[in-house]
Amino acid sequence: MALTDKQARFVEEYLIDLNATQAAIRAGYSVKTANEQGSRLLANVSVRARIDERMAELSRRTGVNQERVIRELARIAFVNAAGVINFDDATLLPTATDDDTAAIIGVKVKTIPTPDGNAVEREIKFADKQKALELLGKRYGMWVDRQQVEGAVGVQIIDDIGGDGDAEG
Repeated sequence: MALTDKQARFVEEYLIDLNATQAAIRAGYSVKTANEQGSRLLANVSVRARIDERMAELSRRTGVNQERVIRELARIAFVNAAGVINFDDATLLPTATDDDTAAIIGVKVKTIPTPDGNAVEREIKFADKQKALELLGKRYGMWVDRQQVEGAVGVQIIDDIGGDGDAEG
């Protein structure tokens, strides 16, 4: 089924930030009802199909997909600095792989004049390992941000439909 112009605009706006309320506002829906409109539009089969189609198209065009993002997070999360750099002179080890070096986000080399010649100061900065682990853990549901309480609860049903219970019928 064809989308209305407003629905098509919503789809394009939704792809910007995946925020249905803001996408509805930007597409021309009322600010007052944008939350409900956004929710309703996401539940619309035709709108949802177009969103999925456009997301797949963007993924193909950019090469960004779930598998690739997870692979990059894993490269950051599981890098072992000892397998990447020589701690004596802060240089890359010849055995460092592309997976290892993918976690490096910066290298600084500074030459400092000294009475004995020049000293070289090197700094290698790695991507945030903890953040990568956190994102992977969330993706795989390894921890839950809410507490779940389970157990039996006793329930007593009292039938008091007739009022005070003393009425004769």
